[in-house]
Parts: sequence; structure tokens; C-alpha cells
Amino acid sequence: MAYLEITLKVAKKSRVAAAGVYQKYKQPFLDTVPGAESKELLVRDEDVQVLHGFTTATEARAYLDSTLFKQDVVGGLAPLLAADPEIRIYDTV
Repeated sequence: MAYLEITLKVAKKSRVAAAGVYQKYKQPFLDTVPGAESKELLVRDEDVQVLHGFTTATEARAYLDSTLFKQDVVGGLAPLLAADPEIRIYDTV
């Protein structure tokens, strides 16, 4: 199992809109992305994180180059971000 963690700086006033982007693309992610196993939205006072579960780290990296991610997700979130996202990929042991 591998995880793709994307940390987003989103102002509190924009979090409802950001959650809407998450909801809109959650099921297409689970249905169409190779190796996709889960997707969760984590909210803290300082940021928002999206935690994606994959079968392998290779599949997590490939998702970052997909049309769904680059055009749809990033396109929907870009106007809401206060800073560039932090992206990390983890493998479980």
C-alpha cells in the first residue's frame, strides 16, 4: 500500500469550495485511476490535506501526471490556494 498526501493552504472562507472539488472528483478518482483504493479529506485549522490510498507508489506518482489530476482537480483548486501544495508519497512497510 502507498499513500499520496497533498497538503493545501486554503483560507477558511474557501474551504467549502475546496471540499466541493474533493467531492466532485472523489468517485471518478476511485472508479478510473489505476491502483486507487481510497481518498480522504483531512481538515485542520492551518491547512487541508487530501490522503489518497494506492496499491503502489508507482501508481500514486502516475496519478500526478493524469488528466484527472492536472486539469480537473488542480484546475478546480488553483483559484482557492494561498500557496503551492505540498505533495508527498509514502510506501507502507
